[in-house]
Amino acid sequence: MKHCLYCESIIKGRKDKKFCNPYCKSAYHNIKNQDKEDTLFKKIDTQLKKNRKILKGFNKAGFVTIRQEKLLKEGFDPKYFTHYWKNQKGQVYLFCYEYGFLELKEYTKKKYLLIIWQEYMNRS
Repeated sequence: MKHCLYCESIIKGRKDKKFCNPYCKSAYHNIKNQDKEDTLFKKIDTQLKKNRKILKGFNKAGFVTIRQEKLLKEGFDPKYFTHYWKNQKGQVYLFCYEYGFLELKEYTKKKYLLIIWQEYMNRS
């Protein structure tokens, strides 16, 4: 008799089965893959979600200017974004999902203008 690799219950059915049900198969592979190094996809996805959370946290009003160093201190990485939007002035806003940012320079200080995606941006 064969036993399930996850819950160790007796397996019924095909001789080459390793799991008693789809739940055990999924749970086994989730545990097994937790120990592996993060893949590039997972690292990028994690950073995108972190960027979104940071932008959302600082942009309560929907339109705000903030110093770059403040965002970077929280773990924001401007190299990771999901899409962009170019306005009529030619400025390119980078977005992490629905939260966008535009790099500005005031004298020697770098700042970001934070915005939220608006319906009119779909038409451009």
